[in-house]
Amino acid sequence: MTTELPDYAPVPHSSLGPAMNEQGFYVGRVEKNLYWVTDSGYQAAFLTTPDGVVLFDAPPTLGHNLQRAIDRIASDNGVSNKVTHLVYSHHHADHIGASSLFGRDVVRVGHAETKRLLLRADDPARPAPDLTFDAKHTLEVGGERVNLAWQGSNHTPDNIYIHLPDHETMMLIDVVIPGWASFAGFNVNVDVPGSLAAPDLALAYPWKHFIGGHLGRPGTREDLDLHKQYLADIVENVRTALATVDPMPFYARYGDNAWAAVKGYLDTASAQAAAPVVKKYSGVLGAADVFITSTVFVILESMRLDLGIGLQIHP
Repeated sequence: MTTELPDYAPVPHSSLGPAMNEQGFYVGRVEKNLYWVTDSGYQAAFLTTPDGVVLFDAPPTLGHNLQRAIDRIASDNGVSNKVTHLVYSHHHADHIGASSLFGRDVVRVGHAETKRLLLRADDPARPAPDLTFDAKHTLEVGGERVNLAWQGSNHTPDNIYIHLPDHETMMLIDVVIPGWASFAGFNVNVDVPGSLAAPDLALAYPWKHFIGGHLGRPGTREDLDLHKQYLADIVENVRTALATVDPMPFYARYGDNAWAAVKGYLDTASAQAAAPVVKKYSGVLGAADVFITSTVFVILESMRLDLGIGLQIHP
């Protein structure tokens, strides 16, 4: 039995990053002594200092390649290769599941909610942070400073803004993937209004370089502006669909099967809202046609349930 696989629009070259080395990773300078690492699927970053290395996230797909990347930079620059601090962007295993590789002596830093969620998970691969904060914290290591801030939930309840002002860099994970449309279900965001607002909060900081946590290249302020426009187009098209798609034919067709009627209505509204977005962003953002319907559906439901758009009071 063979399955016919769907075709998708080509990925624009601007969405792609550098080639991987023979060990399956790429490490490059962001600014001064700040570096980023990718395996083309995930990203992490690290800051070299006279007192050791500060690592930002530890994705398991990178695993031991994180230390290999640090070793390479340390050898080239004559600096310490010892990771002394590990900053967690949030609690998800796909971004910090290699934390345990760095031993017990590393100072792990994260939001207070990250600690609570990791203690609940009881995952030995993700030790809970030793140093936590509620709203803001400035981490100072080896004469370097890193500003950490929680500004409300977005992708997760604990996802933080990591700003390195002396390196003109912002790190915000799983919210904007530079050069790409959103992953399934609007990046599996738990707080849709918070995630829609997050790019503006990130842009309020001064920076040139952006690390989004996924795929093969870092980003720019222009990438966040493009993402904002992409989201604005989805929201506008959802408003139109909610105002124009009539749910009654679906209830008439499916009778007592309420879920079938609701599914027909929501699928139709989501498809109507998605179509112009695919047309506009194919060739502009990678995978604009891949996860668009599920992303639109999640935003549509948030607009209905969080904002009350399209819901009518019975007369």
